[in-house]
Amino acid sequence: MFSQPLQTINQKLFHPVFDEYGLEVYVKREDLIHPQISGNKYRKLKYNLLEAQSQNHHTLLTFGGAYSNHLVATAAAGKIMGFKTIGLVRGEELATKFQQNPTLAYCASQNMQLEFISRESYRFKHTSQMLKKIQNQFGSVYMLPEGGTNALAVKGCEEILTSEDAFFDVICCPVGTGGTLAGLINSSKPHQHVIGFSALKGTDIQEEIRKFASNNRWSIESEDRFGGYAKINANLVTFINQFYDQSTILWDPIYTAKMVFGLIEKIKANQWKQEKKILLIHTGGLQSISGMNQWLYQKGLPSIHQVV
Repeated sequence: MFSQPLQTINQKLFHPVFDEYGLEVYVKREDLIHPQISGNKYRKLKYNLLEAQSQNHHTLLTFGGAYSNHLVATAAAGKIMGFKTIGLVRGEELATKFQQNPTLAYCASQNMQLEFISRESYRFKHTSQMLKKIQNQFGSVYMLPEGGTNALAVKGCEEILTSEDAFFDVICCPVGTGGTLAGLINSSKPHQHVIGFSALKGTDIQEEIRKFASNNRWSIESEDRFGGYAKINANLVTFINQFYDQSTILWDPIYTAKMVFGLIEKIKANQWKQEKKILLIHTGGLQSISGMNQWLYQKGLPSIHQVV
């Protein structure tokens, strides 16, 4: 499935704030690539899975939390391409109730072997001691890091931008582990500035990005408006739903919604100092909405629209 070149459409966004400040804003619809292997997850997996094939590996092993887009994409792609998949999941308390979690239930439906580990052990997942334990337990596996970011993932993300995107002055993208942003930085044109909107609270992701980035035409917006990673409130839900009602574009609550919300708030505060032609990267992740709606329901908060 990764053998053919892939190009996605740019869709113009309409919002009163964009009109007021004379901005041309488009979104690259990477979310339309595949229902489960969508957005940056497709890009990150592409060269890793081709490399796993070339090394004659039969098993993929990776890591993730309860609503991980990366776990879903790895499970789906692994099944399509004939790999056995193993997911090491943060939180051993999930072992007896994972079928109630839409993300983990989907992974299991794709024959991913789910192994639940304590949050304490999970923090040491990439240490030599843990890697040796994994090798002893599972044998020869092709290991993908949490979030999927490595050099091959960055290579895949370099293919997001095309020659048609030279029209834009600024490229905006949500940031988790930094691999997608690094790929965009590397493939951006000399006149373009790349901005990452961090989904994490209190983390210095810049150093990780510098490991892969080939130029310095980038910056990180790290202002936290919602309390941290995967934290949302009724205001963000309303924002997502109103945007969908007006444009039929759905943002995921963990990454892309916070990017668009942050951009609009920055413009409204007259803090946007960049040029006027802006491209937003929709990194997918819409599968997380089902699980997030469960949490919202438990808190008595409104739910996020879902595309049927």
